[in-house]
Amino acid sequence: MKVLLTGGNGFIGSHAVVALRSMGHQVTVLDIGEQRPDLDWDGVGYVRGSFLDEAVLDDVLPGMECVVHAASTSVPSTSMTDPVRDVEQNLVGTLRIIQGMVRSRVPRIVYLSSGGTVYGVSDSDMVDEGKSCQPISGYGIVKLACEHYLRVFSKVHGFSALALRPSNPYGPRQAGSGVQGLVGTVIYRLRHGMPIDVRGDGSAVRDYVYVTDVARAVAMAVSSPAEGAMNIGSGIGLSVRDVIEMVASVMGVPARLNFGPASPADVPRIVLDCARAKAELGWVPEMDFDTGIRATVAHMVPTVPA
Repeated sequence: MKVLLTGGNGFIGSHAVVALRSMGHQVTVLDIGEQRPDLDWDGVGYVRGSFLDEAVLDDVLPGMECVVHAASTSVPSTSMTDPVRDVEQNLVGTLRIIQGMVRSRVPRIVYLSSGGTVYGVSDSDMVDEGKSCQPISGYGIVKLACEHYLRVFSKVHGFSALALRPSNPYGPRQAGSGVQGLVGTVIYRLRHGMPIDVRGDGSAVRDYVYVTDVARAVAMAVSSPAEGAMNIGSGIGLSVRDVIEMVASVMGVPARLNFGPASPADVPRIVLDCARAKAELGWVPEMDFDTGIRATVAHMVPTVPA
């Protein structure tokens, strides 16, 4: 299939390029940045531009058979500090993609939502797609709003839409800036002898899924008839302290923790039930956390063996 991938230069997007290409899809990337040097771009079309620009969309969308919308201009922390920007760029930008798809008659979209934020606080050990969504962060609110617009407009205009809800992706190419992604941040700070800032007491539980597993789900979803929303996660919960201890053990260095106030936008626990992805895509996570951490550390710290 001819696939337009927004954000293909980013963390998840760059892995999606590889997965889509390996499954035989013809990929064109739309991204505001220059092509990253750590990826083989052979056979991939690349358009440098913004998904916020209607003229750019009208240039790249004709002839496409599916859009994979992986681009985002915010992360959970920035969505709370500048919610107007989040809505203006990510919600309005998604609507512009929808309108462009309608004009160009693109029949399908796979949207990268957020299984870690759209559900909000849960009292269940595992959360499936049937749970009521009550997000407690601006990031989750906008992601869920995008899902709702896709659901409504896909029915009105006759295209198919699937929102994938990854839990907490980690792996090679994840930034260590501390803005998003616990694993990348911990590796970076341990490598540079820096303390790790922990919000709350470190007991918050998350579902960590390896990025190539997410990318494989994206590639499988492109040619699937599945619609609605679908969880993509490991189904295993680990606390923040668990993750820090495991990374420190693999790297062979001690971790110094600075504890601060818990964020009101952080849920205490989220672990995803991914039975639907298994039943409808034939997808299951392949990377266990220990192996995934070792591979990520080896990528970010080449002197540490995998």
